[in-house]
Amino acid sequence: MPTIEQLEAELERTRRHGGGRARGGVFDAVGIIIVAAALAVLISTLLLPMLRIYGSSMNPTLNDGEIVAAVRGGSYERGDLIAFYYNNKILVKRVIALPGEWIDIADDGTVTIDGDVLDEPYLSEKARGEVSIELPYQVPDGRYFVMGDHRSVSSDSRSETVGCVAEEQIIGRLAFRLWPLDAIGAFE
Repeated sequence: MPTIEQLEAELERTRRHGGGRARGGVFDAVGIIIVAAALAVLISTLLLPMLRIYGSSMNPTLNDGEIVAAVRGGSYERGDLIAFYYNNKILVKRVIALPGEWIDIADDGTVTIDGDVLDEPYLSEKARGEVSIELPYQVPDGRYFVMGDHRSVSSDSRSETVGCVAEEQIIGRLAFRLWPLDAIGAFE
């Protein structure tokens, strides 16, 4: 059985060394939150950028205000939705033609790649839109011909101003929609 003096000494030792235990727990929790937030920012910046959609150039596939995640790196195929830098903005468009391919767009909006009609089930209506390039057009090496899904309003590779997208401009391929919650899911 400990003596009164031993109990008082143990109580004093606990006050000096363990009395800050609650305070230490708060600091530990704050440290964990800061590390988790820093990791989330790092992941979203380097690996999985989050983007908010503005405008109607990608309707009906993407709508104004939706939030999507893009995956960096990899290769890009016809039909992929990509995000890329253009004049200090980030644009989202669909890859239509790959490097070296010939593209043509008929007056009714039908797109042909190397002479074959492109199947575009994602469109609600075809339109030729604003075209300032000379068609048929061959996509330069290392570049992608992109178009918005709302062809009558989209500014894209059909315009000399935007042109084809260089690989260095591409942020990534859109992988999934995060917002709104009722439309959350991966892009096909």
